[in-house]
Amino acid sequence: MYENINLLKDIVDNTPLPIAVYIGDELTIELANAAMIKTWGKGDQVLGKNYLEVLPEIKKEDFFQQAINTLKTGVPFHAKDKKVDLIIDGILKTHYFNYSFIPLIDENGHTYGIMNTGADVTEIHIAKLQVQSAEERLRMAIDSSGIGTYEIDLDTKKVKTSGNFNSIVGIDGEISNEELLAKLHPEDLNIAKKAREEALITGKICYESRIINKDKSARWTKISGRVINDENGKPTAIIGIIQDIQEQKEFEEELKRQVAENTDELRRSNDDLLHFANVVSHDLREPVRKIKIFNNLLRNQKDNTFNESSEKYLTKIDQSTLRMNDIIEGILNYSTIDKTQQNIEKIDLQDVIENIKTDLELIIKEKGAILNAVALPEIEGALILITQLFYNLIQNALKFSKANEPPRVIITSTPTLLNGEDAVEITIKDNGIGLDPAFAERIFTAFERLNSKDQYEGNGLGLALCRKITKRHHGTITATGEKGNGAKFIVTLPLKQASENI
Repeated sequence: MYENINLLKDIVDNTPLPIAVYIGDELTIELANAAMIKTWGKGDQVLGKNYLEVLPEIKKEDFFQQAINTLKTGVPFHAKDKKVDLIIDGILKTHYFNYSFIPLIDENGHTYGIMNTGADVTEIHIAKLQVQSAEERLRMAIDSSGIGTYEIDLDTKKVKTSGNFNSIVGIDGEISNEELLAKLHPEDLNIAKKAREEALITGKICYESRIINKDKSARWTKISGRVINDENGKPTAIIGIIQDIQEQKEFEEELKRQVAENTDELRRSNDDLLHFANVVSHDLREPVRKIKIFNNLLRNQKDNTFNESSEKYLTKIDQSTLRMNDIIEGILNYSTIDKTQQNIEKIDLQDVIENIKTDLELIIKEKGAILNAVALPEIEGALILITQLFYNLIQNALKFSKANEPPRVIITSTPTLLNGEDAVEITIKDNGIGLDPAFAERIFTAFERLNSKDQYEGNGLGLALCRKITKRHHGTITATGEKGNGAKFIVTLPLKQASENI
């Protein structure tokens, strides 16, 4: 018997759950294990003292009265997550306990004391409050965003929804999964069905659908969610959100309409430009040609005797007609390059340069120019456009040469990558009048001229045409240089084109 009592006492003393026994109307502390003594925080000299003597701070709290009632009535009392303020180490601290008062009854049925058990759940209580606070903040954020939430029980087919969900879908209360599907536009039912079937595989659901309003109008929504599985991997629910995207859809439609209008307007503008180019090509060429002819006739008439000023004016007219014809050709080429589809073929750039040297043979001889092209590769492109590109660049280098120094044009190539694809970087370097770096980009603008038209012929379209051609071949062109010390043009072109036409 004595051994059993000692065993029982050892068990109580070493139990991590706080346990105490109070005897009599004064609730004299008969027993308190280490866990309870630690919870009270009053030191270990508590046995034989009255309950309120150890914990005077709880006299006005329900905690003390509950213990008295259990003693008087013999009815156990249980509380969960109950707030209790205790003075520990001289500081009043708030705790939360799960506790019980159990009556101790003798053989005559008389309650002679109570056993108090408890568990400090303060940390759990604080964590729960934090979770509740986070959930509340999340709920407020969702509500203020206009997003609706839903949860579909895949077993019962019942749907739990938020207020925003009900407003978007146009329902007043609970709705079944079948009733929810009935709210969708008939044309979107297959989309919703397919999205749910895929969700059972991927675990995610996302689709756009129209909701039929009570007035039979339709409203676009976006439904997103994920599948929840049980411990066996069986899908049990779908949780997610619904968004009203009607305004977004209307904006997209309006944007498409404006883009279509602008595209039509741009097409008309391009057609007008092409028409203008044709007018320039056919209607202006003839008057210019006649001016040149009559100017030559006038100059060559035997009976006419011209003084120095007249000869100067005739020369000016001749130069102007040449320049006008050059401008007409430039406008025609620049405006029609995007209108004509060209076949893609293999092009030997070395052959292209040799042919251009033949075309420019007279000016090369006249200026004593040196033109070297080193190991140029084969690429894919439109031969007529690539030839035009390098013709313009080489002609440019010869044109803007120094008066007292023969032009020297060096063309080299280096393998490179362009947008992750194999490409070639071709450099055309000259020793001409140079280029101010501040104007390195402006020179590719149509009709942009940096030099006097009287000193250097041209229409201001050659380099703009070069940029159009490189872009059409999915390449790039840039320029660098130094004023008075030559210019360098860098053309980067892919070795292969993605399509058969360009």
